[in-house]
Amino acid sequence: MSKIVDFKCTYDNSVGINEEVTKKLQLSFPDAYKHHNTMVLIAKELKRYDNASFCELPFCHTVEGEAMGGIINYGDEKIGPRAKEYICKDTKDLLNLNSIDFTKGRIAQVLKACSDLREEGENVVLEISGPFTILNVLMDARHVFKIFRKEPEKMQKIFDKFQLEILKFIEEGQRCGANLISFADSAGGVNILGPKMMEQTVQMFTYPFLKKAEKIINDKTILLLCPKTTFALLGTNKAKFYDIELSKPMKYGEGCIEVIGKTKILGQMCIKNINYKLTESKIKGIKLL
Repeated sequence: MSKIVDFKCTYDNSVGINEEVTKKLQLSFPDAYKHHNTMVLIAKELKRYDNASFCELPFCHTVEGEAMGGIINYGDEKIGPRAKEYICKDTKDLLNLNSIDFTKGRIAQVLKACSDLREEGENVVLEISGPFTILNVLMDARHVFKIFRKEPEKMQKIFDKFQLEILKFIEEGQRCGANLISFADSAGGVNILGPKMMEQTVQMFTYPFLKKAEKIINDKTILLLCPKTTFALLGTNKAKFYDIELSKPMKYGEGCIEVIGKTKILGQMCIKNINYKLTESKIKGIKLL
């Protein structure tokens, strides 16, 4: 079996919602999480607070699941939106979920906020979730893992359905001006799935998904992988790193922006690790094998 190394999340800057930021803005929560104009205000203030080179949207990992029918607790100024209750009990329920309509609901507001921020000259990171993170909104994880272990052919159908939705979200995000697309699936890391299931996930979902995503990404956009995903690809011999020269030493986020148009996929560090420095004036591109 391949050796998949886990990535330990060690960043300490604000993740998602920061109470100091939300208090300063004096917005009404949770209503502020639902509208593009207030999303823009929050994203810009978080950027200033973190001294980052980009704005991030959305502020949670529930947008896709909600757009597929999930029920969400929108939270408050301290805690952002999260899953409220599960709506799916079996594979049939999952496969019968509606496709995402990107013209309505909170997901449409996120995309409009991306457009607004780019029109203001901001670099925008659109955070897109992987299948297990989306499934966390829709079904008890115990049921998901049971399907995976006992009925892998049904799990493949679930992966295929979610792949289509995530690829469409990438396309919509790119169309709305998000120049950095971040893909992460923290609920589907090797520390949760285990090595065997993680390797199966790479084969059944991650690698074929990224091969298609690579074709979608244009020269004005770049795809940023969570290092958990990167290390899973490296550990299963589905990808390798290569060096890209930068103009000078800089923060990781700045390096990601500088190489837009020079490569399609990056993923050596978490984009949320604001202060990670590329001291040797190099950043690592990812080549899918």
